[in-house]
Amino acid sequence: MNILTFDVEEWFHLLDNDSTRSEEQWLKYEVRIHKNMERIFRILEETNTKATFFIIGWIAKTYPEVVKEIASKYEIGSHTMTHQLVWQQSPEEFKKDVKDSIKLLQDITGQEIKYFRAPGFSIRKSEAWAFEILYDLGIEIDCSVFPAHHAHGGFPEYGEALPKIIEVNGKSIKEFPISCREMGGSPIIYQGGGYFRLFPYHLIKRWARKDKEYLLSYIHPRDLDPDQPIIADLPLARKFKSYVGLKEAEKKLRQFLKDFKFIDIGSANKSIDWNNSQIIIL
Repeated sequence: MNILTFDVEEWFHLLDNDSTRSEEQWLKYEVRIHKNMERIFRILEETNTKATFFIIGWIAKTYPEVVKEIASKYEIGSHTMTHQLVWQQSPEEFKKDVKDSIKLLQDITGQEIKYFRAPGFSIRKSEAWAFEILYDLGIEIDCSVFPAHHAHGGFPEYGEALPKIIEVNGKSIKEFPISCREMGGSPIIYQGGGYFRLFPYHLIKRWARKDKEYLLSYIHPRDLDPDQPIIADLPLARKFKSYVGLKEAEKKLRQFLKDFKFIDIGSANKSIDWNNSQIIIL
């Protein structure tokens, strides 16, 4: 089972960085979302691939036409309203952030929003309250778990990267975690972002074949944009991770979608026997 997802963000939506943190700062940057989404649409149409799109509410508010076009062709979910790390918010702030994004996406598209992904996979075990809030807001499937230690979050207690059911105070939500691999004793996300751009394709392909039971990939529009500006104040390591491999990323993704058949979350959900899935009680 290979699942393809996109996090619909602008090229400057970089987490935990002073100059890209707030809406006031975002309005100062160049707009690139339209051309980057058109690139994604072309790739998916030419490879006959379905995918699920997690959309930032700010994108929906600022460019509702982008959301309408996505929703006319593909599944959509919430990526919060303001793209902030969950553990930097209080439960009340998180609830409002997600609730506002869900309402906006539903108002624009007329579709019920049942899917969610936290920015930076930033729901940790200590933020188990987030799953309960998601349940209360009508979210049925979450894709926020990174099942290992991670700079922006990490949930090593989750265990093997497979779909499971997370239960908090009797409220259950289905979880599709991000796929990861051990390298040098540390888990890495080879299926998205900087890691997908960094690793040679033959290695990504080999790992993907090993993860044939379950593979979840995620891409940002900026990951395929070699002409995007560089955020000047990023630390050197963040610059490397943010801009490495941009020129070859589109070619790599096209080959990936030709070599492997990908589906969206809705299709994956229907193929899973949830009655026999592991339940994680938090």
